[in-house]
Formats: sequence, structure tokens, C-alpha cells
Amino acid sequence: MFKPLKSSPAALGGPAPDAPSPLLGGLLPSQFMRRHWQKKPLLIRAAIPGFEPLLSRQQLFDMAADEAVESRLIVRKAQGWTLRQGPLARASLPPLKQPGWTLLVQGVDLHLDAAHALLQRFRFVPDARLDDLMISWASDGGGVGPHFDSYDVFLLQATGQRRWRIGRQKDLSLQPGVPLKILSHFEPEEEHLLNPGDMLYLPPRWAHDGDAVGGDCSTYSIGFRAPQRGGLAGELLQRMADELDDSTLYRDPQQPATANPAAMPAALEAFAADALQRLLAERQSLACALGEVMTEPKPRIWFDEATDAWVPGALRLDRRTRMMYDERHVFINGESFRAGGADARLMRALADQRGLDQRQVGRASADALALLQDWFEAGWLHRTEPA
Repeated sequence: MFKPLKSSPAALGGPAPDAPSPLLGGLLPSQFMRRHWQKKPLLIRAAIPGFEPLLSRQQLFDMAADEAVESRLIVRKAQGWTLRQGPLARASLPPLKQPGWTLLVQGVDLHLDAAHALLQRFRFVPDARLDDLMISWASDGGGVGPHFDSYDVFLLQATGQRRWRIGRQKDLSLQPGVPLKILSHFEPEEEHLLNPGDMLYLPPRWAHDGDAVGGDCSTYSIGFRAPQRGGLAGELLQRMADELDDSTLYRDPQQPATANPAAMPAALEAFAADALQRLLAERQSLACALGEVMTEPKPRIWFDEATDAWVPGALRLDRRTRMMYDERHVFINGESFRAGGADARLMRALADQRGLDQRQVGRASADALALLQDWFEAGWLHRTEPA
């Protein structure tokens, strides 16, 4: 496990749902969602007053060298841009004083409890949309060029300063022959200099360009998931088809002799259309497939099985565990379970709170306890240590 500096999970509680929050510039979460979410940017000064980085520079560099961590090195020179994928040993990184380079470390929340706790402060947005926390470290003038994202993002300044230029971009054409998606004709409308603790929210497709000012600049990017309709449909259909129990064979007793044997029979096309319609009519199967897709662990993520014996008590979800629910099901790490009554309420509390106290576990049914034990032994949840 990567150890944090001074910040800890307990110190990073999320904003109350209906209380003004410095994290959102004094807005209620409901006000932020109504006024800004997917609509317009928001600059928040002192979003987290006195914020201190969760990792030292050296700890971040060590993380970038780990094969289990996704990292990238971006260097800007007079002759152009270069991009290298990790793992990145410290010796492969440029000197600290060399200007114009950036190290990006993705999914830090999956490897560091304090980063996971920071991400939880943004759970006024559904978990189905919350993605990960990326840390970028840059030398003086470092950045990734003017670009736009297809998802919402909060940009929290952790160390040093970064100057952001942002704008509503109509021309989304990209520079050719560049290993990064850099806009060809960036037209900024606003400019903001962020200091540690300041944060900038940007909706999808708002172009932005951030350059480090003075070096030793680290920015924490809280990103959100935006499923692409075609890709999501493909994943759902595949999962639903795998679970479909329908062995009906195509029959064509009225098929006449044909002079055009390569022509697709209209009856076969109708048979295929009927098969898809029947598949989509299975709403419960669709609900299960959606929950399983949205809670599927990310690539290169695995869980360590428990080494100690199961004893019912206070529990917390592992930071890598994804857990959601709907009216009839509970979803966890790509699996789905039917749930109703008191058991459903218990599992929903676990998903929302990411933990249960001893009293809640003590009221669980035998079936619910069996599930909790299975998840404990798989490493999906852990016992909460006494304070």
C-alpha cells in the first residue's frame, strides 16, 4: 500500500447534501448540480482550505514506476511533444529543473486510502458517474496542451501554481501528427491562476490549457464516467446474451427453391429482429447487466483474499470495490444479487455509506451474513478496526 503524508480518510468527510460547502464555493450540492453540472464552469477559491498533498513528489514518482499503476510522461520541447507510457522508473524521468514536462498518474484512489477518501467528497454525484482521481506533477511550463474532455472534471490544485485558460470551443479539430489530442485552434475566453486548495470545475467539451507556473506543480483531477452509447449497448447485449436461455431454432418450412442462393432470406432477418426484441424485453436481465457493467473493476485491479477468519462485526468496503443498487438488486464488483426487505435496506446502506457498524451487521439475516462473509473472504470488504 502507498502511504499518505498528513491527510487521512477520517479527515476527508464529504459535504452534507443540503448544507453550503466550501468545496462547492458555498453552494449546496443541489444548487451546484442545477446551475453548473454539465452546463458551465465554476472557479472555487479555497475549496479545501489548508489542503496538503496526499503524496510527496518522491512517493508519486515511486507510484509511477509500479507496473500495477497507469502512468504517462509528457514532454514538450521546441521540436514538439513526446508521450511515454508507464511504468516509468525514476531514472527515465527528466531532471526536475528541466522545463515543460508532466507526469500523469491515473487511478490513485485505487492504491491510496487517502486519495479514495478525497474522491468520496464528490459523491453528491451518483457513484455510477464517479470515475477516479488522477495526479499530475509538472515542472515549470509543464502541461498537456489545449484540449477538451468528454466528461466532467474538477481540477484541484495541490502544490505550486497552475494557470488555466478555458473557453467554449466550437472548432474541435486536432493538431495532426501529435501523440496527444491537442486542439488546432484554441480560443480561450477566461484565465485563472490556481493556488493550493483552489479548484476549477469544467463541464464536458470545455476546452482548457493548464501550464505550471514556477515548477513543482501538482494538480488532482477528479474525473467522471460518461458511458458511450454504442459501447454500453454492446457490453449490455453481450452480458444479456450470455445469460439468455433460449434454444429456439430458426425454421423455414415454407422456403421455396431460389435462383439467388446468396440473397439473405427476409424471414431470417425477421427471426434475428425478434430475437433482439425478446432480449431487450427482459427488463430484469437488462437491469442486472447494467449494474454488472457499471461495477466491473477496472483493468489491472485485483483483490487480496482475507488471511484471517470471518467474525461478524463492523465492516468497510475495500477502496477498490464498486457497489451500487437498484430497486430489486445489489451490484458489487461485476456481480448482481436479488435483494428485498430488510436485507435490501442493509445492502443499500453498505453501498451508500461504504461501511456498516456492528449493530447493523448484528441485525443481518443468515443469508445476508453469508454474502458478507463471501465478500470478506474475497477481499471486497474488511473489518473496521476499533478507533
